[in-house]
Amino acid sequence: MVVRLLLLLRDWPRGPAIGPGSLCRSLSSGSGSREYLQRSIVPTMHFQDSLPRLPIPKLEDTIKRYLCAQKPLLDDDQFRKTEQHCKSFENGIGKELHKQLVAQDKRNRHTSYISDPWFDMYLTARDSIVLNFNPFMAFNPDPKSEYNDQLTRATNMTVSAVRFLKTLRAGLLEPEVFHLNPAKSDTDTFKRLIRFVPSSLSWYGAYLVNAYPLDMSQYFRLFSSTRLPRRTRDELVTDEKARHLLVLRKGHFYVFDVLDRDGNIVSASEIQAHLKYILSDNSPAPEFPLAYLTTEHRDVWAELRQKLVNGGNEETLRKVDSAVFCLCLDDFPIEGLVHLSHSMLHGDGTNRWYDKSFNLIIGKDGTAALHFEHAWGDGVAVLRFLNEVFKDSTQAPAISPQNQPARTDSSAAVQKLTFKLSDALKTGISTAKERFDAIVKTLTIDFIQFHRGGKEFLKKQRLSPDSVAQLAFQMAFLRQYGQTVATYESCSTAAFKHGRTETIRPASIFTKRCSEAFVREPSQHSIGELQQMMAECSKYHGQLTREAAMGQGFDRHLFALRYLAAAKGIALPELYLDPAYGQINHNILSTSTLSSPAVNIGGFAPVVPDGFGIGYAVHDNWIGCNVSSYPDRNAREFLQCVEKALEDIFDVIDGRCIKT
Repeated sequence: MVVRLLLLLRDWPRGPAIGPGSLCRSLSSGSGSREYLQRSIVPTMHFQDSLPRLPIPKLEDTIKRYLCAQKPLLDDDQFRKTEQHCKSFENGIGKELHKQLVAQDKRNRHTSYISDPWFDMYLTARDSIVLNFNPFMAFNPDPKSEYNDQLTRATNMTVSAVRFLKTLRAGLLEPEVFHLNPAKSDTDTFKRLIRFVPSSLSWYGAYLVNAYPLDMSQYFRLFSSTRLPRRTRDELVTDEKARHLLVLRKGHFYVFDVLDRDGNIVSASEIQAHLKYILSDNSPAPEFPLAYLTTEHRDVWAELRQKLVNGGNEETLRKVDSAVFCLCLDDFPIEGLVHLSHSMLHGDGTNRWYDKSFNLIIGKDGTAALHFEHAWGDGVAVLRFLNEVFKDSTQAPAISPQNQPARTDSSAAVQKLTFKLSDALKTGISTAKERFDAIVKTLTIDFIQFHRGGKEFLKKQRLSPDSVAQLAFQMAFLRQYGQTVATYESCSTAAFKHGRTETIRPASIFTKRCSEAFVREPSQHSIGELQQMMAECSKYHGQLTREAAMGQGFDRHLFALRYLAAAKGIALPELYLDPAYGQINHNILSTSTLSSPAVNIGGFAPVVPDGFGIGYAVHDNWIGCNVSSYPDRNAREFLQCVEKALEDIFDVIDGRCIKT
């Protein structure tokens, strides 16, 4: 079984915002009524109980992988010291902690060993969630240009989103499944059989026909969910009884029902009428936009929220928190991809509620994106939602541009929320605005599109497309700054029950040697030697990817052992005090990849002040790269170096000498 899973995950998509890819096919009998996206023959959560459990790697394997990742980052003396720390850890306290972790995992078979520590990692973080955690993914435009009118697209996407909600909660959303042999598993005959296999065994039935279900435990947090600020540790809350939508425009808050008392979707023409009513509100922006508070340090926001509650705003806040989701209607068109990234990643702070599980943002020109809070999930659910909403809203739109809104009293149906603000709250909002504006001004974003080739070409050369992109990042940083640094690439472990992510460490002895050959000494190597180095990088990157997807990286294991030591009151082991451990977790190159026909571009901010946030995608025939940086780095220059690296790589693949 493990061998098959390794083969399955060979080309596993990676990144915090990545889904299961093109091999995921429908377990559905086709589209449902206009209330539902589909009516899956197999219940949505049918495979959840029998998913395989996330394995805990052997401690000796974790130590070996950790040292391999450290090798390109350290000089000989530093590496010897780190080896000593690792040896002491493996034979001492680490051995005992590992034993306790395994025992604890056996007592908690309903989940994974990383799930609770990972939730804690996010929810105890006190920094602002804006830029530090929340990413965005932008939709492609509707192929029918007239449907990109803001009101039309907002209506269609809202209806499609609520249809997704209903389909999910009714258990009619097709399960997330990899089909390696769709002729056997993606058939009505198989679906009708597998639905009668008990949930405790259903995964194994799918496995017998080369179908691999994925974890869907995060999906319920998509809707009616928010992250509440609390002192020391935030709280995730979900209210599945909520029937209303939250709409933000010009910093004002509006709510109206999108589900009636019987749970049916309010007619599309009524939703259109209510949104038109909101868009026609000419009220000036509030002097103290409340949304700024969600950009604050979490403890500061927790105190200010309590002041809001104490000041008579509890019920109003409950309407914000419990809304099925937040729709943000912006009053300006998007002018290019850089403007798009800035608008969707952070905006101006007035027209987003960053604590919601996601904000669906629609600009005046119909440009749309999802901005999502990261604690509740890793993006698999978000990308599935994005794909389904794009498909439904473009292929089966609820309204056309010619549709007239319903003749209904929107002034009665739409409630404009007002908040009672004390002087202390007004001061808090003003302070939050100052801090938000100051940090946003320091963020630079830029992008490139490289059109000499993409996934199809690279696969014909027997090179992993992802390894080529990652090699280009290593070469670019070496050219710009003269060093090899800690690099992070996230990999989903959704093949396992309550899997979260594992880290791929793209900086290796292979990429370092290859980068130095390309950047520092190209004339000293033949074309064949450079091609061989790239092949070695590709092979090793493939190995790291398979290991990570199978839960056999080292980052999550070491994180869980450290978490356990802290929980037990054990002094932090020397391995974690080693400067090398701090250095490898100071991820200067933080990378994430996604590819979907529904996605235009995605991005996130650097995770450290002197780092880069690199969102990229290797498409069939081109490569896109969206990079962010703070003043310590230069995104534009880095991208120029990435472009140079890709040119050099493609020249060598074509048998041409590198241009100096």
